[in-house]
Amino acid sequence: MERFFELPFSQRILTYGAVFLLLAALYWYFFYQPLIAQIDAAQSRQSELEAEQAALKHKLKDPKKLQADIAETEARFKEATTQLPEQKEIPELLRQVSNLGRDSGLEITLFRQQAETLQDLYAEVPVEMAVRGGYHQIALFFEKVRHLARIVNISDIGIKNPQMVDGRLQVDASFFATTYRFLTEEEQARIAKQKEEEAKKAGKSGGES
Repeated sequence: MERFFELPFSQRILTYGAVFLLLAALYWYFFYQPLIAQIDAAQSRQSELEAEQAALKHKLKDPKKLQADIAETEARFKEATTQLPEQKEIPELLRQVSNLGRDSGLEITLFRQQAETLQDLYAEVPVEMAVRGGYHQIALFFEKVRHLARIVNISDIGIKNPQMVDGRLQVDASFFATTYRFLTEEEQARIAKQKEEEAKKAGKSGGES
């Protein structure tokens, strides 16, 4: 400090200014800037909530409009549920897929349901299929599957062994026909519990490391 005060007055002023600027920069970076970001986020969220509140008040003033919105939401939900079958409907849907293959003129050489893959709200139900027939028959089968009321996704298509049979080209095609079903409330609860337990285990292992 004695050396500092022995400095010329102009140098002391410059040192004061440098310290002040440094403190101001630290304050801006660590306190002011984050605070401004929080304020902006809060104001943005407030604007969103005010808009939602105004929209809700408007709907409440017009019961018919509110009922129409509810009816539209229910219709969309029903449409979604018709595309995803329940567990009890899966066997019948798979029979439909198998019958479509035969109706298209294909020889079905493999039709094997695989283990389901559970997601949060739905399960994937894959079926491994192998057929023999012409390209046109295979394309016709895929087109019929595409127009099913239920969602059935064809994937992992493989074609091999082209041969001429009675003047027509025949091939072996393998693929997966995957449909989806809604999970029951019990299944959803079980999956949520499993994820919660896995998250706890991951948190413990992370804390131990």
